[in-house]
Amino acid sequence: MSEYQYYEFLAIDRPLDDARRAEVRSLSTRARITATSFVNEYHWGDFKGDPSRLMERYYDAHLYVANWGTHRVMFRLPCDLLDPEVVEDYCVGDQVSAWATDEYIVLDVTSEDHAGEFDFDYDAATLLSAIVGVRAELAAGDLRPLYLAWLATYGAWERDEDVFDRDADDDLEPPVPPGLGALTAAQRALADFLRLDDNLIAIAAQASPPLDETADDPDDLAAWVARLPVTEKDRLLARVVQGEAARVRMELLRHVRDGHRRGDTAPIIPVPARRTVADLLDNAARRRADHERRLAAQRADDEARQEQARLQAREQRLDKLADEEDAAWSRVEAMIAARKPAEYDAAVTLLTDLQALAEREDRYDTFTLHTIALRQTHARKPALIERLNRAGI
Repeated sequence: MSEYQYYEFLAIDRPLDDARRAEVRSLSTRARITATSFVNEYHWGDFKGDPSRLMERYYDAHLYVANWGTHRVMFRLPCDLLDPEVVEDYCVGDQVSAWATDEYIVLDVTSEDHAGEFDFDYDAATLLSAIVGVRAELAAGDLRPLYLAWLATYGAWERDEDVFDRDADDDLEPPVPPGLGALTAAQRALADFLRLDDNLIAIAAQASPPLDETADDPDDLAAWVARLPVTEKDRLLARVVQGEAARVRMELLRHVRDGHRRGDTAPIIPVPARRTVADLLDNAARRRADHERRLAAQRADDEARQEQARLQAREQRLDKLADEEDAAWSRVEAMIAARKPAEYDAAVTLLTDLQALAEREDRYDTFTLHTIALRQTHARKPALIERLNRAGI
C-alpha cells in the first residue's frame, strides 16, 4: 500500500485575502485553496510548507493524518482568550505543546500509533469539521479539550510502553475541568482522533464536577447583552460587519462565563486531590478488565440461553418427527431420488434428526438397519455417501 498524507487548514476568524492566498499557493500547486481553507493530499512526496509557520501567519485550525499512524491537530487562538500560562499546565513534551506569538497562542497536539501502520479506514476530509468546535470552546473558557489532549498523551503508554520513562508514573495530572463526564460532540471527536480510551476518560471524569448548566442559559445571555452600554454594542456590531463575527462571539461567551463564575451565587466546589498518571492508568485498566469480564459473562449467559432455546426447539422438532417417522423416511428417499446436491443436504439433515430421535427413544438398532439399507441402495452415489460419512450416519 502506498503512503498517504492529508493536510487541512482553516481560516476561521478572518478569511485570507488575495495576497495571502497567493503566498500560500506558492507552497503547493496542487492544493485546493479558498479564502477559508487549504486542503491537500499526498500519495507520494511531501508538503513543502511548515504547518507551524502557516498557523502563526494564516490559519486558525490545522489537521494532519498519515497512514503510518500520525494524527496531528493544531489551533490558533488570541492570547487574550486563551492564557498561555493556563495552557502550559497541560503541555507534555512534543505531544502537547504550545507557543505564543505577539497576538496568538498556537496549540499543537500529536498522537502516534505506529503499531497501526497503514491501517487507514476513514475519510480524512470529515475529521477537522467534527473537531474544530473545540477551538471556540477553548476560547470561551472550556478547558476540557486541553485536559483530553494531556490525557491522550499518557494514554498512549498503554499502546507503547516506551513512550515514557517509568518516572512518569508519578507525574501529577493538571487541573481537572468540569464536565468531563458529558463531553460535547467536538470534544468526543477530538478524543477519538487522539485515540483516547473511553475507560480512561471515565476514570478521569470521576474527579470532574458537573458543568454549570446555567452558564449558557438564553435568558441569562439576553439579560447580559441588554446590560451592555450602547457604545460597546455599537463597537461589537462594527467588528461583526468587518468580518470578525467568530472572534466577537468567542469574546462575548468568554465574558459571560467569566462573569457567571465570579457571581456571588456560584457554588464553591472543593478541588479534589490531584492524581498521578499511574493512578489514572491503573484504574482505567481495572475498569477495562471489569467491563470485559461483564461482557464475557453476558456473552456466556446469551450463549446459554441460545443453547437452551436450541435444545427446546430440537425436542419439539423430534416430538413432531416421532408422529410421522415413516413419512420422514419416505421423504429421505424422495430427496435422494432427486439427485441434486441441495436435496442430498436436506436428506442428511433429516437423517440427523431421525438419528437423534432413535437415540432418544432407545431404538438406535432400528435406525442402523435403515441406514445400512439406505447405503446399500445408493452405494453408487458418491456425493451422497460422502455427506453421510461426514455426518456420521
